[in-house]
Amino acid sequence: MGFLVLLAILTIVVIYFIMLYNGLVNLKHNVAKAWANIDVLLKQRHDELPKLVETCKQYMKYEQETLEKVMKARSQIAAASASHNMGALGAAEGSLRGLLGNLFAVAEAYPELKANETFQHLQGRVTGLENAIADRREYYNDSVNLNNVRIEQFPDVIVARMFNFQPADLLEFDAAEITDVNVKQLFNN
Repeated sequence: MGFLVLLAILTIVVIYFIMLYNGLVNLKHNVAKAWANIDVLLKQRHDELPKLVETCKQYMKYEQETLEKVMKARSQIAAASASHNMGALGAAEGSLRGLLGNLFAVAEAYPELKANETFQHLQGRVTGLENAIADRREYYNDSVNLNNVRIEQFPDVIVARMFNFQPADLLEFDAAEITDVNVKQLFNN
């Protein structure tokens, strides 16, 4: 009788251990999936930005510095994304978002550019991608937070350490992203 009770307890412990492990694996893969969703949008925007800059170059002869900064920020994002450096990616994303806000604000001074169908299409496309990236960043950070909390909670921490589950980095954008574009200053420069 004592052997059966011991066997039942051991079976319950093993099943619980397996459930903890499977839960942690699920969270780890949710983080990877959330990152993959962001990466797809980053690549789409990466492909759209040169088209936008080329369209703007035709009309904005005196704004070459702004256009070059956009392309530089685009390159920084690609490098940070390829290396999975969330800190650098967040900083570069914040920079690019600010630059795009400036670019669209400066474009207001070029009526022919504003009326260009290609520019309107690309502006709408890039703005839509920016919004989608922001939404997916939120989902990614939620997934990272769930993962990071679970691998630190007891008894999950035991399984996490046994199988080397690692915390993931949040994707946080620079404070510059959340500041408004100063249109008045842009036109005074």
